[in-house]
Amino acid sequence: MSYYSPKMKSETQAILRRILKDIQVEMSDEFDQNFEREAFFSEAWQRRRSPMRPDGHILVDTGQLRRSIQSRTTENSITFYTDLPYAAIHNEGGEIVVTPRMKKYFWHKYYEATGSFGRKKDGSRRNDKRTVQLSDEAEFWKFMALKKAGTTIKIPRRRFLGNSPEVEQAVRTIIEENLSGYIEEAINFEIHEK
Repeated sequence: MSYYSPKMKSETQAILRRILKDIQVEMSDEFDQNFEREAFFSEAWQRRRSPMRPDGHILVDTGQLRRSIQSRTTENSITFYTDLPYAAIHNEGGEIVVTPRMKKYFWHKYYEATGSFGRKKDGSRRNDKRTVQLSDEAEFWKFMALKKAGTTIKIPRRRFLGNSPEVEQAVRTIIEENLSGYIEEAINFEIHEK
């Protein structure tokens, strides 16, 4: 017959809370670093073909997706999540069906890009770096706007959140370090009590 004292139960809960807090801090940082690495740990993200931000980070335009990663803990578990509607398609990849509403948006972006061209006095476009980049951007939006409604756009998988061998190893290390620390404290307490 085993006896599980209230003190032991309290200590076990305290250790578990500390482990979950350490996992929360460590993995929040690691998932955030995926945006810097432009990879899900060692799984590199597919490069973007869009001329919109040729030198920009992948999946970081406004930073909203990156900042949206949250975590929730219970007594014995932790869950990382984001509630942005477009997060899943980026994390898992997939296909999006072009709708008439999307086509209107693409045309809006095209006209927005063409209106920003730098112009010479005679009305022709300048050939400076910004105008050339805007020209590429305008061509991209025109290409998207000319897609037929019902066709699909393939979004590559660019995981930034989820399970992996690296996540499992980090969690295992945190658990082992916390348990070793608890055992060491218990042994030192026993020695000082005697």
